[in-house]
Amino acid sequence: MRQKMRTVKLALVGYGNVGRAFVQMLGKRRAYLAEHCDSEVCITAVCTRSRGALVSPGGLTPTEIAQGPYQKGCTAFDVIDGAEYDVMVELTPINIRTGQPAIDHIRHAFQRGKHVITANKGPIAWAYRELRELARKHHVQFCHEATVMDGVPVFNLTDETLKGCKILEVSGILNATTNYVLSEMEHGISWEDAVAEGQRRGFVEADPSMDLDGWDAAAKLTALMNVLMDVEITPEEIQREGIRGITPEQMAEARQNHQRLKLLCRGWLEIGRPVGVVAPQAVEADSLYASINGTAAMVTITTDLMGSISVVEHVYQPEIDQTAYGVFSDLLRVLDSLPPERRG
Repeated sequence: MRQKMRTVKLALVGYGNVGRAFVQMLGKRRAYLAEHCDSEVCITAVCTRSRGALVSPGGLTPTEIAQGPYQKGCTAFDVIDGAEYDVMVELTPINIRTGQPAIDHIRHAFQRGKHVITANKGPIAWAYRELRELARKHHVQFCHEATVMDGVPVFNLTDETLKGCKILEVSGILNATTNYVLSEMEHGISWEDAVAEGQRRGFVEADPSMDLDGWDAAAKLTALMNVLMDVEITPEEIQREGIRGITPEQMAEARQNHQRLKLLCRGWLEIGRPVGVVAPQAVEADSLYASINGTAAMVTITTDLMGSISVVEHVYQPEIDQTAYGVFSDLLRVLDSLPPERRG
């Protein structure tokens, strides 16, 4: 028997920069999906916050997705509960305070027996264990590689190549915006001017407060701890300090002491209780942390059997959307989990 080409349908809930980059990436890799996954992947629904939704059971072309016509008043839950799809791709903006409505988006998809891929770290930070168990109950995949460090395979690394290891601690530089701002401040540039330049270049949000105040780093640390260490902790439980209070005098003092200031994240267990800290810290100039410059990021995973392993994401490249690749790699993971279709 030969394996039959299967059709896998996607519903995109949220369609911003990552969604557009993912659609382009999907187009570029259609031949790869056919050859290596025996799959034809099509998008049957797109839901946006401002324009409404676009639904076609037979599949949408990139032109249709870009131009519409979108149906005003058609909500995300209308799509999730009623559209025809196999995999829901959750790409809505994070709600750092509650993780909603993305958590409910994922719940509804699981209850229909649909696989879920998310780039939204909110559900992982606020309800990971519940959602993981719900996915298992409905025998579907729950993939979230793009939630931390874009498409860098942090979660897949532990799942696939650190089997049998217990994760004792996670740490790192997880927010690229604050790392870039601190790097610029070392050259005498104010954080306000550094933020403005980052906004001009497209990697700093219009409202950078979630980054500058440490919330984004706290959410990422929470996601890492919940998944890798199998704990239940929320961003509000992280001891958090941002970088707004750092002065030029502190930068100069660190330089004189052969140190650099970095916004560091660290999570560990203390008498069985999860503890997470996000705060600016001075690191030695010859340390690995000090070598993480500009928009680069890194995470260190400390295990009982393999010691510490560090993964570095290098400086932002505007022509490459690493978050979209994280979503694409999760799609490959879902496709690998599907049973093959056969024909005589």
